Amino acid sequence: MGVVIPLEEGKNKPASVKPLVDLTRGDMDRVNQLILSRAGSDVQMIPEVANHLISSGGKRLRPMLTLASASLFGYQGDGHVKLATSVEFMHTATLLHDDVVDESDLRRGRSTARMIWGNQASVLVGDFLLGQAFRMMVDVGSLEALDVLSTAASVIAEGEVLQLSVAKNMETTEDDYLSVIRAKTAALFAAAAEVGPIIANADKGGRSALRSYGMNLGLAFQLVDDALDYGGKAADLGKNVGDDFREGKITLPVILAYRRGTQDERAFWREAIEKGDSSDDNLEKALGLINKYGALNDTIGRALHYGTIARDALAPLPHTPMKAALLEVIDFSIQRVN
Repeated sequence: MGVVIPLEEGKNKPASVKPLVDLTRGDMDRVNQLILSRAGSDVQMIPEVANHLISSGGKRLRPMLTLASASLFGYQGDGHVKLATSVEFMHTATLLHDDVVDESDLRRGRSTARMIWGNQASVLVGDFLLGQAFRMMVDVGSLEALDVLSTAASVIAEGEVLQLSVAKNMETTEDDYLSVIRAKTAALFAAAAEVGPIIANADKGGRSALRSYGMNLGLAFQLVDDALDYGGKAADLGKNVGDDFREGKITLPVILAYRRGTQDERAFWREAIEKGDSSDDNLEKALGLINKYGALNDTIGRALHYGTIARDALAPLPHTPMKAALLEVIDFSIQRVN
């Protein structure tokens, strides 16, 4: 089941993250070197577990946002490389912890670290990476940047707990769910984009613009991920289609289909999600109901809304190749469902 979304007028080719990759390539090479260095340890299992996930092919969009936002304001120095590496370590630690909490078997098409080394090692290596992230933040010497990233770490943890509190609860509202993804996903996007202008000594307006851009990009990005789980392909997802359903996750397509359904259809959702009856037949029925009530297209509609806010956040800034690349990332993030 595919989802068709409207592309911005005047664009006749798919959006790409390549312009951002090209513009940040030199700094990302330094980030990658620092990642390998700071993931090292005399305790052999630590680099084994860390490198398993670090080398698994993610786009590293979050650290690129830090590099790009610093460059956007003319930053000179190497603090952005350390902060970008900190951001990536925070993200990797979150993934290690998430896979334990969610009991996930696959991550980006590969067995999760917990399936290879166990839950305890995954949690503890995640803690190690968080520690290394904070060491690098301190090295940079910016209390404001440290405050932004440490606050994000706390908010992400709050989001994890909030997600647990609404897990398998079909009475979860759209507002409840947006609170979860604002904390779990968007907070790190926002912090990654904000620390660049901070260390570049940008004015308050520039800092606010990049924070808004990151926050709304993160919301759009996660909503598209929600849609992809029911409307994507396993090869694109790095996991099986319907894994959110099998794990009993409450995501926006499910919330919308449940709210719009008949009494019998809502009873089906409670049986499938709350009681864990996630058979293949029930997955097919769930996909049918999500399609029947337009829940995928409306989820993408929400993503487009947040993408527009992210675009508007950058509007006052001078037009440069870096700004154009950041704008294209918005379209790329949403067009993944095509």
